[in-house]
Amino acid sequence: MKTITVTVNGAVYEETVSERMLLVDFLREQLALTGTHVGCTYEGVCGACTICLDGEAVKSCLMLAVQADGHSITTVEGLAGDKLTPLQQAFIENHGLQCGFCTSGILMNMSEFLEKNPNPSDDDIRHGLIGNLCRCTGYVHIVKAVRAAAAVGR
Repeated sequence: MKTITVTVNGAVYEETVSERMLLVDFLREQLALTGTHVGCTYEGVCGACTICLDGEAVKSCLMLAVQADGHSITTVEGLAGDKLTPLQQAFIENHGLQCGFCTSGILMNMSEFLEKNPNPSDDDIRHGLIGNLCRCTGYVHIVKAVRAAAAVGR
């Protein structure tokens, strides 16, 4: 067991974890932040567990909780304050989700993506979505939503 200190969605947590506990399990089980999903049984291929670690989108099923010690994490629960972000609003307005299982990971990935690429082409967006699997939408509306959010940000 090891005690770690992490800042998650602006709040500081000091928690004791097993050295082998995955970050996604720490977020879901110890902090009850269940918006971060596990879709591929810890193989890192679906992207549903994507969070931002120090501002960089990472798959939390491929990290140990102890590796996050001293770092800042943003989960989907921390994206919006009193109102939705432009990306979240664009997903609603452009029908960027159906079942919603993949949505939290896509929102986290695309939030970081738009920070680095404020004026992406559709091809840039599609390339940025590599690593996020969606079985419902066919990605057309997701790309449209990301494009709309980028337009708001400009």
